[in-house]
Amino acid sequence: MIAFTPTSSAIPAIQHQGPLSAFARAGLLLLIVFAALHGGVACAGEDAAPRAAAAGVGAAAAGAPNARPALDRRPAGTMVVFNRPVITFRATVLGVPPKERASAAASRVLVLLERGGEGGIAIEKIDLGNAVKIDGGYAFVVVEGDVEPLSGETLDSVTDAAIEALRLAIAETREARDGRLMLGAATWAGGATVIYLLLLLALRFVGRAITRRMLRLADSAAGKFRIGGTELVNRSGAIRFVRQVLRIGFWGIVLLLTYQWVGFVLGRFPFTRPWGEQLNAFLVTTTVDLLAAIAQAVPGLLIVVVIFLLARFVNGLLKNFFDGVQSHRIDVNWLDADSARPTRRLATFAIWVFALAMAYPYIPGSGTDAFKGLSVLLGLMLSIGASGIVGQAASGLILMYTRTYRPGEYVRIGDHEGTIVEMGMFTTRIRTGLGEELTVPNSFALSVVSRNYSRTVKGVGFVLDTTVTIGYDAPWRQVHAMLVEAARRTSGVLAEPSPRVFQTALSDFYVEYRLVCQAVPSEPSPRAEVLSSLHTNVQDVFNEHGVQIMSPHYLGDPAEPKVVPSERRYAAPAAPPPTSSR
Repeated sequence: MIAFTPTSSAIPAIQHQGPLSAFARAGLLLLIVFAALHGGVACAGEDAAPRAAAAGVGAAAAGAPNARPALDRRPAGTMVVFNRPVITFRATVLGVPPKERASAAASRVLVLLERGGEGGIAIEKIDLGNAVKIDGGYAFVVVEGDVEPLSGETLDSVTDAAIEALRLAIAETREARDGRLMLGAATWAGGATVIYLLLLLALRFVGRAITRRMLRLADSAAGKFRIGGTELVNRSGAIRFVRQVLRIGFWGIVLLLTYQWVGFVLGRFPFTRPWGEQLNAFLVTTTVDLLAAIAQAVPGLLIVVVIFLLARFVNGLLKNFFDGVQSHRIDVNWLDADSARPTRRLATFAIWVFALAMAYPYIPGSGTDAFKGLSVLLGLMLSIGASGIVGQAASGLILMYTRTYRPGEYVRIGDHEGTIVEMGMFTTRIRTGLGEELTVPNSFALSVVSRNYSRTVKGVGFVLDTTVTIGYDAPWRQVHAMLVEAARRTSGVLAEPSPRVFQTALSDFYVEYRLVCQAVPSEPSPRAEVLSSLHTNVQDVFNEHGVQIMSPHYLGDPAEPKVVPSERRYAAPAAPPPTSSR
């Protein structure tokens, strides 16, 4: 049993009078309950004697010389005498199950003790096993079926342990009837309660003083952590954190003192002494098991730390390599600067997953069912909820490693058009020239047709194109010349390579002309501005030469054929080809 040891060490916290008064009332109430309980227990032992006498007839049957026990295993029954476990019956004897054996044996023990003898205990070997007798009367029988062979027990060792527990229970029953001893126990319990309350008061006052000091220290220390005049640690948050830690420490010490006080007080009285012993044994066992578990976990934790340090070292080497590739300091054929960043992320993820797999067996508790169940739960959550995320990541990797487009290129993805700003694992960000920034899921970008206007040009820039539909009565050479002239007037459009015009369709009522040229932007926005400027120049040039930008539709044949006469084939600004000299 752990003795009650007053202590003056404390972790402070700001408290009020309410909890301490509650503790005082609880202590006095427990003393009253203990006194009433022990008086009732003694009377209960005397009243149980007549009832136990009726159950004593089974003792003769238990002493039958030639009977053999039936080893039918059933739920074990523990015989308890005066709140103290004496022996656990595991076998069925003469058709009596273990639970009934325990109840009948406890009743016979009380009957034998009520006879007022010396309480001498003896063992008599019979065919069934070892018969335990009190003052010459049979109390109970220990048979071979009550022995647990796997724990190294024998019939004699089980019998000896039962006799020791029975002697202690008999002594405690006599102690409970001794008024002088009970008064001494109450005195010890009262003294322990007074000391317990004094310790709580001391803990309160010391806690207040240390709390004030720690809060002042936290307030001053938080103001010292500054960078460029900015506080790194919030003062109110630091004070709140310190206060919470001190409060937790205070209640931890209060609970420890209460636990020791309850164990000590329960151990003073015979009937509650087994409870006090169990409390003290639980605290000691738990502490020893915790320290042993920590000691056993230290080697495994060291291996885990070494594995993660190696993983971090390898990650550092790979980071330097990929950063060199991305900054063009390192040139390798199988990796370019654009794919260096995603490759580094994949390599980092693979290294840490491998390190976690290697360290998993050495993590404390990794072999327990709870840890395994948690792992299964996490795997199930990932498999069900992360399918879309995995698909997005796979699409991002495909776009990156197939080099469909790169940051800085002007593309059209579905109905969205703009300059690639960033390519991520899950999304691609596009900035249009209209003040918008679009976030396109990679799975969508991979599932639709995309156009890259920057990939076919030389150097920095993009392809610029526009389409007009003009009737058949407009000379096509004139239309070509006007579109080229509009491109020449547009700022940002390159003279080399020169703009070109293609007739992409000969429809029923008009011809479709497509102007293709190359522009060089300085930012993502100029393409929309350049395209808008090109459209205004196309309108100006067509207006200057009297050509309508219209797509005619006819319900019947026109009065005059819509053809271009020969004298208008080279209408301005078109120029006839130079004639060759003969």
